[in-house]
Amino acid sequence: MKIDYMNTNPIFSSYQKDSKLFDEIFDENQNVRPIYQKILDLYSDHSIQDFAALNEKAKASFFNQGITFQVYNDDKAQEKIFPFDLFPRIIEAEEWEILETGVLQRCKALNEFLWDIYHNRNIIRDGIVPIELINSSGNYLKQMMNFTPPNKIYNHISGTDLIKHSDGNYYVLEDNIRCPSGVSYVVGNRNALKRALFGVFNHYEIQNVTDYSENLLEMLESVKPHSVDSPTCVILTPGVYNSAYYEHSFLAKTSGIELVEGRDLFVENDFVYMKTIYGPKRVDVIYRRIDDDFIDPDVFNKDSVLGVKGLFSAYISGNVTLANAPGTGVADDKAIYTYMPEIIKYYLKEEPVLKNVHTYHCSKPDDLKFILENIDKLVIKPVDEAGGYGISIGNRLTKEEIEKVKTVIKQSPRKYIAQPIMSLSVHATYIEDNNSFEQRHVDLRTFTLLGQDKEFVLKGGLTRVALKKGNLIVNSSQGGGSKDTWVLKK
Repeated sequence: MKIDYMNTNPIFSSYQKDSKLFDEIFDENQNVRPIYQKILDLYSDHSIQDFAALNEKAKASFFNQGITFQVYNDDKAQEKIFPFDLFPRIIEAEEWEILETGVLQRCKALNEFLWDIYHNRNIIRDGIVPIELINSSGNYLKQMMNFTPPNKIYNHISGTDLIKHSDGNYYVLEDNIRCPSGVSYVVGNRNALKRALFGVFNHYEIQNVTDYSENLLEMLESVKPHSVDSPTCVILTPGVYNSAYYEHSFLAKTSGIELVEGRDLFVENDFVYMKTIYGPKRVDVIYRRIDDDFIDPDVFNKDSVLGVKGLFSAYISGNVTLANAPGTGVADDKAIYTYMPEIIKYYLKEEPVLKNVHTYHCSKPDDLKFILENIDKLVIKPVDEAGGYGISIGNRLTKEEIEKVKTVIKQSPRKYIAQPIMSLSVHATYIEDNNSFEQRHVDLRTFTLLGQDKEFVLKGGLTRVALKKGNLIVNSSQGGGSKDTWVLKK
């Protein structure tokens, strides 16, 4: 159905609204939602040609800042500018309060869960979470048993992925507490939009997103080893060829701390040191952006050249803090996600603020039977993949592809979950190839920090956009882009 806004908003003259989808800008009666009325009035002075020019300006801004990511295809890496849309997503203050409370609740519950499964295992003993899910997880580290990180914090940095469904409610898609990425694009999006359309910021009271790095540093310093007064913090990166290297360098620069690779560090007598032109300097807190398996070749992957020999021993000795703690990946396993409502109730004695998407786990016989009979109505996800890889959307598959998916699932049921095909909300997005604004599916990744007496949720998050028409996968590695996300002040 085509909506004619030619008289007041020329840029939406060809906007096509699918009535089956929840449009965040236009309601079911084709009226502009009140929160967007002001910005549409402001944008009415622009033609679609103006937006084409502004889009080029934004792309140039991203290129000049080095805001890029890498996509891996056929074992080849290709560096791309992170796609950015000029039409912001707006979230009401009251709506954001619910989201912030909900994601903080989940992060606290997951932190309690991690301590428990590496110590008393009460949640297993009480029959809430099956022991098989823990022991069979590739991210569960026996080396962490009975060890407590400083201040009992495991998931210092968390990313929570949410969608708004066709019923207008938010649902959590997944929790990310290994190395959640994307926060640098939140700040980059805000800066790019200010450069391109600074005037629109004069008409809204918007929460700040540029304070993330100072809060990150405060959090890192708060979880220093107990014997340290003034900690030295660093960010450990795999190097320039990592897909998130821009983010690593951005966070180091804006936090005022060193960006190091494994070769820049060494361990002596269970203390970690950084090589400098002035000689060795002790390191107390490491925000590591490398996976568990590569932390220390003496303990994990012996062929790793990304980590530091002896680093895990220094960690267990209490002489250095690693953020996030090794072994946190067992808690963002998508199989554990199934139990999140029970986990929240068990540890916090609270009802979940945010809903889970109903999830079936292939290791359960009844669930497996249902999944195999209804793949065409489900999304199949591997429990341990990230970046949108390995996902199969049932109604997009041919009969032959469905049979292949069934075979893969039956070979390794523990590795897969299934969820209903959720109707992600859509948002008006400038599509460069068509030189027009069109509906595209969006989600939201929030960023939470936990430290000693420190709780912080970035008031904005990363709105990711599935730029391909009809696509539900928003990850940049799968061709997605992003928007600036405005959280309004009260």
